[in-house]
Amino acid sequence: MADSSDSVSIDMESISLGGKEYLVKTHHGTVLVAVFGDQDKPALITYPDLALNHISCFQGLFFCPEASSLLLHNFCIYHISPPGHEFGAPPICPDGFMPSVDDLADQIVEVLNFFGLGAVMCMGVTAGAYILTLFAMKYRQRVLGLILISPLCKAPSWTEWLLNKVMSNLLYFYGMCGVVKELLLKRYFSKEVRGNVQVPESDIVQACRRLLDERQSINIWQFLEAMNGRPDLSEGLRKLHCRSLIFVGENSPFHSEALHMTSKLDRRYSALVEVQACGSMVTEEQPHAMLIPIEYFLTGYGLYRATLSVSPRSPLSPSCISPELLSPESMGLKLKPIKTRISLEV
Repeated sequence: MADSSDSVSIDMESISLGGKEYLVKTHHGTVLVAVFGDQDKPALITYPDLALNHISCFQGLFFCPEASSLLLHNFCIYHISPPGHEFGAPPICPDGFMPSVDDLADQIVEVLNFFGLGAVMCMGVTAGAYILTLFAMKYRQRVLGLILISPLCKAPSWTEWLLNKVMSNLLYFYGMCGVVKELLLKRYFSKEVRGNVQVPESDIVQACRRLLDERQSINIWQFLEAMNGRPDLSEGLRKLHCRSLIFVGENSPFHSEALHMTSKLDRRYSALVEVQACGSMVTEEQPHAMLIPIEYFLTGYGLYRATLSVSPRSPLSPSCISPELLSPESMGLKLKPIKTRISLEV
């Protein structure tokens, strides 16, 4: 743990896939931040799900040409990895400091302070969506908007708690074994892409399986333990007045959780998009389904695709937005949640 007089410092900078990587020390451990784009632009921070990092969780979305013209044109992207989830990370001592979800949320504000960032746009997947929602509730002035994918907001149900305990014990004693990998893949992806006896696994599932082999199991165990002890955020969601766009896969094990979260948020500032034939990780399984809703969402901040002659250096000030632009209808969400379909080849 960093000394209190030096809460954030840079240890390493390298070039990775066109971006720069920084190892940042905080009061609650060291995190890796991968930065892509012009740092003079508004900031969008991401936080991945359990056992993933920005490559395995957001690559499908950010590698879409349409996403590049929308997101990378308007934002500098700051991909924050949970402690020990980056490539080549050393194992974290299990007998040392065990961060809670509050500690992980507090890490984010220290990272923002290090980069000199003010208020930011946030994008998170499942566990990462929970951490960013908690961050938004604790530091409301630092969040402009939330884009959440298959989010969690309640404390674990008994079923989830027990499943997480089984996975936690397997990780601690046996590492990233086959059973843990299968449980994680079911968490991320729908059965359509996981395959079966007749249909092989899709490329994205095979790639994710290989990436899971590279994770330090004890580091995943720590994040899982933190998430398994998370508190319920439901009662505080109504007071969250930043604009929120929620995606959830129809076949996600957290589908009902996303619906619950949407029901607790102020409907004037939030909208839900359900993606059919998709699991939790919409960013990888059906990234194109996210583009039009995100485009409508960002229009309220004065942000557009690169093909339009609009400056990407918008102040992103919600106070500059008329109230009617904060409604779900203004984001292109008519009456009911959008449901996208894909054609499946069997």
